[in-house]
Amino acid sequence: MNETPDTEADTHAAEAPEGTGTAVAGHKKSANKSARTRAREFALQALYQVMVGRNGAEEADTFTRGLVGFHKADSVHFDALVHGCTREAGELDALITPRLDRPMAEISPIEHGILWIGTYEFRHALDVPWRVVINECVELAKSFGGTDGHKYINAVLNGLAPQLRPQEVEADRGAGKGRG
Repeated sequence: MNETPDTEADTHAAEAPEGTGTAVAGHKKSANKSARTRAREFALQALYQVMVGRNGAEEADTFTRGLVGFHKADSVHFDALVHGCTREAGELDALITPRLDRPMAEISPIEHGILWIGTYEFRHALDVPWRVVINECVELAKSFGGTDGHKYINAVLNGLAPQLRPQEVEADRGAGKGRG
């Protein structure tokens, strides 16, 4: 398994694998993506299948693993994201919803999936710095989301970070590294 740790340098543009055959499109190309960045991209595609296609997590997982380029993704992180987000969907939505300026039903499935990924990583991927979680999700939104959707993702996750990673956020802000 390819478990590439995330770093601040890991915040480059996301890319969807070519020939994925999913409704998630409009990607930027980048040759130097980490295995975790790729795992997030594939996880977003699987979560889209779950939300829009009404496929089960196992079915979406199996289909996504067969897509071109999956072998370059961190499959352990992919599994954690897809199965964790679907298993904890209600809990994740309960954390996200108070930060929204509209009902969850009005959030696009892409942005919803990205918010799940970010919130899940805040809670469970403690080896990924909070700022990297936000940057990776912003890049997913730039690549796959609607116009200016990345700004919305940034605002919502920046609002959640102090709640879910209070010590880390406070330490960074105290050192002058934080946002907002």
